[in-house]
Amino acid sequence: MNINVNLLAEHFAQIPFQVEGVYRYDNKSGVPYADYTDSFPGFVFPLTGKIQFHFNGMPYIFTPGKIVHGGAKMKLEQKMFGDTNWEYILVLYRIHDSNLKESSFSHQHFELPTGDSTRLTELIIRLWHVYNQQGGISMFQTEMLFRDALNEALLCADNRQTSSESHALFQRVSKFIHEHYYQGLTIPSLAEHYDVNRNRLSYVFRRHSGMGPAEYVLKYRINMAQKMLFTSDVSVQQIAESVGITDPFYFSRVFKKQFGLSPTEYRQRFTNNSC
Repeated sequence: MNINVNLLAEHFAQIPFQVEGVYRYDNKSGVPYADYTDSFPGFVFPLTGKIQFHFNGMPYIFTPGKIVHGGAKMKLEQKMFGDTNWEYILVLYRIHDSNLKESSFSHQHFELPTGDSTRLTELIIRLWHVYNQQGGISMFQTEMLFRDALNEALLCADNRQTSSESHALFQRVSKFIHEHYYQGLTIPSLAEHYDVNRNRLSYVFRRHSGMGPAEYVLKYRINMAQKMLFTSDVSVQQIAESVGITDPFYFSRVFKKQFGLSPTEYRQRFTNNSC
C-alpha cells in the first residue's frame, strides 16, 4: 500500500515514540521464520537482494530503494527467490500513546519508495552499529540516528512522489495542448481547467520540457504550421489562423525565429526544390 508522505510525516511529528530494537537479518543468519510480526511496529530497510513477505496477506518485496512498514502482531508469510542473497535491517519502535487509533499509520503496513540514497544506507548501518554499543551516549545516538534516517527516507519518498505527480500533470496538460492547440488557449485557462496554480503549472513545464507552458504552446503551433506548409497550398495567413495565431505578421516573425526562414521562404525552399 502506498501512502501520502506528508501525512506520514505529520503522524510521526505528533506521536511520542522511541526505538525498541535494531536487528540485521540475511539469508545466512539462520534466524527462525516467524508466523507473526513483533509486538511493536517497525520499518524494514532492505540493503541487498530480494525477499518477499506478506503482512496480513499483502505482499511486499524487500529490495533496495524502498522501505516497508509493518504493524505489530500482523500475520506474516515469507517467500524466497531461489538462492538469492538478501539482507535488511529492521527497526522496531515503541509508541508512548495508548490512545493511538487503530487507523493510524503505526498500525498499518505500507511501502515507502525512496530510490537510491547513499546517505540513508549509511545512516541505517550506523544506527545498527550504535544500537549494539553500551551506555547512555549510544542510547541517545540511537534515537537521533533513527529520526535522521526516517527524515531522509521521508524526504526521498516525497521527492519521488512529487516528481511522479508533476510528470503525470505534464502528460495530461501537454496532451490537451496537442489536441486543442488551434483554440484560444491561455495559461490561466489551462491552470483553471486542471485546477492547478499557474506557478505550479509553469514549474511542471519547465521541469519536464525545459520551457514554460506559453512557450510550449507556441512552439507546438509553429511545428504544426511547418507540417502544413509541406502538405497544403493554402496561404500563410490561413495556416497561421488554423494553428491558433490570428496575427500573420507575428506568426511570420516567430516562425523565422524558430526555423531561420519566413514561412514563404521556407515553403519555396523545401517544397519547390526539384532535387
